[in-house]
Amino acid sequence: MISKAYVPALADMEMEIAEPETFPEIGIWHPTAPAMYEDLKEYLNWYDTRKDMKFAKDAPVVGLVLQRSHLVTGDEGHYSGMVMELESRGAKVVPIFAGGLDFSIPVERFFFDPITKGAYVDTVLSLTGFALVGGPARQDHPKAIDSLKKLNVPYMVTVPLSFQTTEEWKDSTLGLHPVQVALQVALPELDGGLEPVIFSGRDSKTGKSHSLQDRAAQIATRAIKWSALRKKKNVDKKLAITVFSFPPDKGNVGTAAYLNVFGSIFRVLQGLKKEGYNVGNMPDNEMDLINSVLNDKEAKFASPDLNIEHKMTVKEYEKLCVYQESLHENWGPPPGNLNSDGQNLLVYGKKFGNVFIGVQPTFGYEGDPMRLLFSKSASPHHGFAAYYTYIQKVFGADAVLHFGTHGSLEFMPGKQVGMSGNCYPDLLIGDTPNIYYYAANNPSEATIAKRRSYANTISYLTPPAENAGLYKGLKELKELIASYQGLKDSGRGPSIVNSIITTAITCNLDKDIKELPTDADADAKDMDSDTRDMIVGKVYQKLMEIESRLLPCGLHVVGCPPSAEEAVATLVNIAGIDREDEEIQALPQLLAQCVGQDIETIYRANDAGELAQVQLLQDITEASRAMIGDFVNKASDPSGRLAAGALGAFGNMFGGASVALPWGDSLKGTKFDSIDVAAGRKLFDYLRFCLEQIVKDNELGALTEALNGEYVLPGPGGDPIRNPKVLPTGKNIHALDPQAIPTSAALASAKVVVDRLIERQRVENNGVYPESIALVLWGTDNIKTYGESLAQVMLMVGVRPMPDALGRVNKLELISLEELGRPRIDVVVNCSGVFRDLFVNQMNLLDRAVKLAAEQDEPYEMNFVRKHAVEQAEELGLSIREAATRIFSNASGSYSSNVNLAVENSSWNDESQLQEMYLNRKSFAFNSDAPGSGMETKTDIFKSALSKVDVTFQNLDSSEISLTDVSHYFDSDPTKLVAGVRKDGKMPASFIADTTTANAQVRSLSETVRLDSRTKLLNPKWYEGMLASGYEGTREIQKRLNNTLGWSATSGQVDNWVYEDANDVYMADPEMQKRLMETNPNSFRKMVANFLEANGRGYWETSEENIERLRNLYMEVEDKIEGVEN
Repeated sequence: MISKAYVPALADMEMEIAEPETFPEIGIWHPTAPAMYEDLKEYLNWYDTRKDMKFAKDAPVVGLVLQRSHLVTGDEGHYSGMVMELESRGAKVVPIFAGGLDFSIPVERFFFDPITKGAYVDTVLSLTGFALVGGPARQDHPKAIDSLKKLNVPYMVTVPLSFQTTEEWKDSTLGLHPVQVALQVALPELDGGLEPVIFSGRDSKTGKSHSLQDRAAQIATRAIKWSALRKKKNVDKKLAITVFSFPPDKGNVGTAAYLNVFGSIFRVLQGLKKEGYNVGNMPDNEMDLINSVLNDKEAKFASPDLNIEHKMTVKEYEKLCVYQESLHENWGPPPGNLNSDGQNLLVYGKKFGNVFIGVQPTFGYEGDPMRLLFSKSASPHHGFAAYYTYIQKVFGADAVLHFGTHGSLEFMPGKQVGMSGNCYPDLLIGDTPNIYYYAANNPSEATIAKRRSYANTISYLTPPAENAGLYKGLKELKELIASYQGLKDSGRGPSIVNSIITTAITCNLDKDIKELPTDADADAKDMDSDTRDMIVGKVYQKLMEIESRLLPCGLHVVGCPPSAEEAVATLVNIAGIDREDEEIQALPQLLAQCVGQDIETIYRANDAGELAQVQLLQDITEASRAMIGDFVNKASDPSGRLAAGALGAFGNMFGGASVALPWGDSLKGTKFDSIDVAAGRKLFDYLRFCLEQIVKDNELGALTEALNGEYVLPGPGGDPIRNPKVLPTGKNIHALDPQAIPTSAALASAKVVVDRLIERQRVENNGVYPESIALVLWGTDNIKTYGESLAQVMLMVGVRPMPDALGRVNKLELISLEELGRPRIDVVVNCSGVFRDLFVNQMNLLDRAVKLAAEQDEPYEMNFVRKHAVEQAEELGLSIREAATRIFSNASGSYSSNVNLAVENSSWNDESQLQEMYLNRKSFAFNSDAPGSGMETKTDIFKSALSKVDVTFQNLDSSEISLTDVSHYFDSDPTKLVAGVRKDGKMPASFIADTTTANAQVRSLSETVRLDSRTKLLNPKWYEGMLASGYEGTREIQKRLNNTLGWSATSGQVDNWVYEDANDVYMADPEMQKRLMETNPNSFRKMVANFLEANGRGYWETSEENIERLRNLYMEVEDKIEGVEN
């Protein structure tokens, strides 16, 4: 032995050497078991005969997944702690382990009942923190999903602290270290993993793992509640359906993006009834459901006329809500004045048997808006806490279903990821399983809901898109252009051009088309034919831009597939994108080739307004619609809805040339009838797959699965047009591997936009390059586009992101000035709170990229990043590296600038107040030199950087969300703020990149607002679609008007005519007034108030007659609402 050779005193000692102990590579372990087991029956023989523990016959069984390395090194205290927490609560455990990184092998070997072959465990709880197959480096998600689907039980993946000590985690506002979030939260989510709660800490002295008792207890109770859903009969299960009301107003109860909430809940109730749930005296229809929850929907939000399901006395609240004292600092003692009658806390909603439909209380800012708007974080008020206390401890819900995108729970203060027992989302949700219907196109905020409120997010479809079409003067213009093309060489040509000019000016198109002569004496007779063609071409191009713009029509009802007609516009846009990975050519390109052209050339000529090319692009668009319309009609049943059965008829369309063409005779006799049939068949085969995915919707099915305690298949969220793999809906939404972006394709797309943006500003600014651009990074946009806007920032400063050997984008390469061909442009990046939470590693990359550019020894006129950093270093007494801080966001755990809240509540005095709010909330900087420290306040650097900005910029990347659809865009717009901090007070140029189609555009902000207004707020096709949804549709119209007002407040880029025309549509027409009043009086009142506010704040100049009408209308609506209440 070695010891005898080196230690003389041991040389003659007799030693008995024990045989080495071997541990199996995979097996079952238990802290009190005499050995490790390699057979489930053997383990159960020991487990079921234990003397130290007795379990109920129907005790839940939790399968634990462990790492072998912790067991063989004796570092298993944290595993023992979790086993004890579960067993002390009456749950049995089967703790399995593997030595490699493929945990699906022991899952399949030990988690199935050896006799019935069904699942033996009721819930799986992974304590590894890794993806099920492959660990942190390479994963096999399809294999993991296949294994988990076979098992078909909830799959929870908890997290052990690895890069922080327990103390560091407790002190961090960030929570879990960014590297761990990427490896041990984001990757398991791709397997369908739920609830990333930290279960163990690390000792700062020994480095050993130890159990975090309060976290382990939370995990154990939640795992047991998920298990109980498998064992309890449906008739006994209690479900709390939670709807939202934002902004707080009676007309807004049931708010959710793109969703007809009450129509959907009615379908859910019908489904639950069929499944055997006790839904009591369920309403007969959607309107009765609305009325029973609202009681009287004309009442004010704050009034008790909203149905009160439970009055919680202060004594009951203080007894049941263990954390209520922590709310006193913000809200004083209970009951407070929110969700309260002065004596009790009020829980609004209505019970139907074992189903409670409740209204989530609002954030609370309406109680004292300005105080909360200026605070870095809000906290829940007593009414909010009472609502969730009621659900858990009074109603006794087995699960809560949050209905639609999105509520406030997941945005309450606390650590970003890896929350403690003091973080409000964790306290509020308690041990109740959380199921959450979330819009399929919003994976970023869905991910926040997953990580901060432990939600099993189920995707729902956004409404089918339709082309905006043309109306009124715009329609007349198209007819005039058609006449001109037929008669332009006759004597009538010039007079038609004069009519086109006059009508275009009447439609306010002169704001977008600078070539339109506005001189009253201008006459087309005095122009040559090329000038006339140019003017007509420009007008035609703008008309086609409006007509072909996609807009979601109406609101989606959960579980209701689109009609054949509704699917056409979506498929046309899916067909409009080249898909290199699948070797599929876009339909416009196939059609362009028929006439010997390339589609990119046609796009550029169309953008320039060349009349013949505008017409050719329109012909291609019409041919695309005809082909896909013919194709889709074959897939619809007699009612016009897409039918799974009808899709079977597609089978005979795909094959040799002798087989019928998928697009029928739609190209016969046209200039496109020489289309490449093989390439066309390949494309239409792909479109067939997309249609099948739409029809397969599993929105109601996934809810049933979750309530049965089954595994809900995971799937990506995003834009169904860019990524049809988002379909079918009814999946547990996940984002993407955050280390995989930006992709090379995203980098290529980003370059197109950056080049066009910089060139447009240079041309409009007398050949001078912009020195600094302020832009916004959104979480969802970067998921949908795989990091396009992220790549834009890097390209602006002249740095290229690079992948490592494993494909993780974590390296940078400086682009030489010679290759760049222009100066390095400085940036000020405002990251949304959601982007900050999801992409910390990318923020690190961005900060490194800007600082790399700043440290280059290059001439100031070729490196504006360095130029400004040197100026700021001198001005603020900093190093150049610190002065080059450009990546900003909210404080950790805080979201938005709250400018949107102030606008929605009309609770601001002047614009400087909004700008101060933005500065206070958004001046927290990220520092790549200390990546784990969270966001630090850097207001001076933020203001200094903004003072050098020449351009503000945002991206639009999908047809479903545009500038006035949501308040986020104006909430993050710093245009007027920049003017306020610039030394010369100059208003920066503002641009919006639109990559919603294959033909990417960079428009000015005012152009985009005009386009948005023409296609939505002022478009009969859009507002009639909304009004068809009744109560909720009227609210959507009011929301667009409110967001238009928001853009006036932050940017001043809304033309007077937008308000004037909107007033004509909604306020000057008595019939329209009546419809709005009858469907949603509170939203109508808010619309009237919006118009009066726009005038009062100087954003809209109009006649005294209009203002007088609005004042009278306001009083009439107020009287009617008050009259109903009295």
